[in-house]
Amino acid sequence: MTMRAGSNLPAVGGYNQAVILDAVRRATEGVSRIEVATSTGLSAQTVTNIVRRLIHDGLVMEAGTRGNGVGKPRTILRLEPGGRFAVGVHLDPSVITLVLLNLAGEVVAHRTLKTTPEARASRTVARIARAVSELVTRSGVDAERIMGVGIAAPGPIDTATGVVLNPPLLTGWHDVPVRDELAAALGLPVILEKDVTAAVIAELWMDTAGERTDTAFMYCGTGIGLGVISGGEVLRGFSNNAGDVGSIIVGDISSEVEGEDSTSRGRLGWALSPRLMVDHAIEDGVVEGDAATMTIAEVAAAYAQMLRSDDDPRVARFVDAAVTEIARAMLILVNLLDVDHVVFGGPYFAPLSEAVLGRVPDLVMGSPLYRLPHEVTFSESTIGEDVAAIGAACLVLDDILSPRPQAFLIGR
Repeated sequence: MTMRAGSNLPAVGGYNQAVILDAVRRATEGVSRIEVATSTGLSAQTVTNIVRRLIHDGLVMEAGTRGNGVGKPRTILRLEPGGRFAVGVHLDPSVITLVLLNLAGEVVAHRTLKTTPEARASRTVARIARAVSELVTRSGVDAERIMGVGIAAPGPIDTATGVVLNPPLLTGWHDVPVRDELAAALGLPVILEKDVTAAVIAELWMDTAGERTDTAFMYCGTGIGLGVISGGEVLRGFSNNAGDVGSIIVGDISSEVEGEDSTSRGRLGWALSPRLMVDHAIEDGVVEGDAATMTIAEVAAAYAQMLRSDDDPRVARFVDAAVTEIARAMLILVNLLDVDHVVFGGPYFAPLSEAVLGRVPDLVMGSPLYRLPHEVTFSESTIGEDVAAIGAACLVLDDILSPRPQAFLIGR
């Protein structure tokens, strides 16, 4: 028989603190204690006591006063950005990106490492650990203020054990306990999450206005992924591996091309593969090289070179094909998910941004197969190409600082 979990009452104090901190964080122009009490439903005395503790801990600061026309001016509270920090690491097949974020979600330090596909996973984890330590040291941030490290990695992953299971583009990364190895090396809490999930968490964390309650995030990197926010919550799936949309059929799969797997043709991941685009560009003489022997980093460089030739009609054909496949996929996804916003991002999206945002909305909402009774807004992420690394750091901020009703349940 299924039993309901009981209430863990000692957790109420921590929950209320998170509620107040979240209210202050979202009030970008500052907020008074009375306004916090009104918006949270907590008593004025509870707010006063908790705010006093948050100020003492360096998480919140008093930032002047604001008059309301009647009575004594109210003291304004703001988040103390430098009160705490979090490190984010994006483990990508082409590059490893590290960022250091403050409480306001601002990047205060940044570093990249070249991925060495042939290196043992344990050696790469050791390199990451050294790079994290160096990043913090060079930033001048007090190490005691670092709350933890978030790792965004290609799936599939096991979030319960912190293991990277079998990512298709990372040779040798099979059953790697990256979370525990990094935690042991750094002496910090470490959270592992799928890269596209980390990216959508970045969008949600930065959305202080609460506009991303029902959003799909199309991540265009070495691989293609989709993160989903529904009702203000990130959808992770049964094993926390949701988001692999590369296998969505968007084109003709009836024909075969010599040297290509016929089961791949027509898939979104195949159609938007940077390696495939580079291969076509080499065949057409747009760029030079041999796509079959290129490393992922070399493919990325050739991809960027190719799309810089945006006035070349051959390149226009590649872009047109990509836009068509994205539109077909988004039509399926927005009908399925009933989102009101689609955000595109990732390191390989920027060169396609103008074409995608200029054409995809009309192709989707103008289709006779569009079923929603509302418009969908399409935009590019404002976070930038490091969205997965920033999202990894946001994992730490979100895990520690966001209010979670589940904390009341015994055993949680």
